[in-house]
Amino acid sequence: MSQPRAHSLLEQILSVGSGFVVSLIFWTYVVVPVWQLPVQTADNLQITAAFTALSITRGYLWRRIFNRLGSGRRARHA
Repeated sequence: MSQPRAHSLLEQILSVGSGFVVSLIFWTYVVVPVWQLPVQTADNLQITAAFTALSITRGYLWRRIFNRLGSGRRARHA
């Protein structure tokens, strides 16, 4: 049974959304201080948001590809 597209997208948004918080904290309190990067808070949010959007898209596309491959395999074995 294939996962509906809306569920795939929601799963990716929730998964990556939680990753957004973790990566923003890591970027702000580890990366910037260790490498002494002169980055403003607004820049931190924009950078993290850009990578988050890419991650949602990547995860959604992979999920849809594997759902399609899985449903094709089940149809052949039925």
